[in-house]
Amino acid sequence: MTIKKGDLYYADLSLGIGSEQGGIRPVVILQNNKGNKYAPTVIVASLTSGRHRKQFLPTHFTLTERKGLRSNSIVLLEQIRTIDKSRLLNKIGSLSKREIRVIDHKIKISLGISEHREERNCLRCCL
Repeated sequence: MTIKKGDLYYADLSLGIGSEQGGIRPVVILQNNKGNKYAPTVIVASLTSGRHRKQFLPTHFTLTERKGLRSNSIVLLEQIRTIDKSRLLNKIGSLSKREIRVIDHKIKISLGISEHREERNCLRCCL
């Protein structure tokens, strides 16, 4: 299985505790391709399709419905985790280069590497 940054997979995240995302759900691959090729693990962020009260957090990114995703989904970039590759079940699609750039920027916001600015200015560098 060739895993690439920006790929969407269904993954078995087993039981989550508290607000952790759990169960079988879509994830986006965040790890670089060198790590994806050689490491036994992969870094992912969970997606949710539920109506989310905090939909407009700077750490959230909305993906429109597409092949493999049953509905519009939100990438939860505050839900980043490392999982074993055996948890990946099946590939359901890939993000565009633009979507990956925006997600990379939102990861920096989530980790405190970059400050959040107003959304229209915040994403200007990513477009």
